[in-house]
Amino acid sequence: MKGKVYLIGAGPGAPDLITVRGAEILKRADIVFYDALVHPDTLAFAPRAIKVAVGKRCSRVSTDQRFINRNLVEAAHKYPTVVRLKGGDPMLFGRAQEEIAALKKAGIEYEIVPGVTAALGASAEVGVSLTRRGLSRSVVFVTPRVGEGEEEADWAKSVLAADTAVLYMAAGQAAQISAILLGQGMPAATPAVVVEKATLPESRQFHTTLSGMRDAGQWSLQGPALIFLGEVFREAAVADTAIEELLRTLKVVSAN
Repeated sequence: MKGKVYLIGAGPGAPDLITVRGAEILKRADIVFYDALVHPDTLAFAPRAIKVAVGKRCSRVSTDQRFINRNLVEAAHKYPTVVRLKGGDPMLFGRAQEEIAALKKAGIEYEIVPGVTAALGASAEVGVSLTRRGLSRSVVFVTPRVGEGEEEADWAKSVLAADTAVLYMAAGQAAQISAILLGQGMPAATPAVVVEKATLPESRQFHTTLSGMRDAGQWSLQGPALIFLGEVFREAAVADTAIEELLRTLKVVSAN
């Protein structure tokens, strides 16, 4: 017997942002291999399935990709419906191509179920469109993260060429990213927004500038976060600063 493997995007964080198709497939799944960023409540969509954690997190013990590939193939020989559940969208920084290649080689049928990627969930939360007429006609999704044995990528060149940039898996390197982009000519006053745990109740936003990202260590980020760069965020940064000043004023008044 050969089952079918579904690579499903769980969305940016909130369980109810998974697609209808993804949720329906999870209901009839026999086994689910899920990432570390998948919300526990999302797994509730698969009440009858065996759940197997195969998470990958920076600076933590992670599941080897070859192990995941092998287990997907083996599961497809045991179960009719196998799900590989990935945070965000499986086709963006999700190493889906390696799993697709393994399934193809083994002759296993598969289907990709798209999800809402983190950049879109976070931009919706900030309330700023990544594109805007006359201001931003290009958007780039990049990551400075380099896997073991991989060559360094010139991600900074892509950021400098775009009107709006979204950096995945980068918040822990915010200070270094700031130094690299400043060194390559990006204006220090370029608006920047860091969004932590996008779409979840505990989400936080930090409005700053490219040069201000050097102080990112003070934010004590605890969860997955994205970095946004671009002029489209300038108005949001100004509004955020105005709110902070108003709150400080109110505190002073109340104290007196």
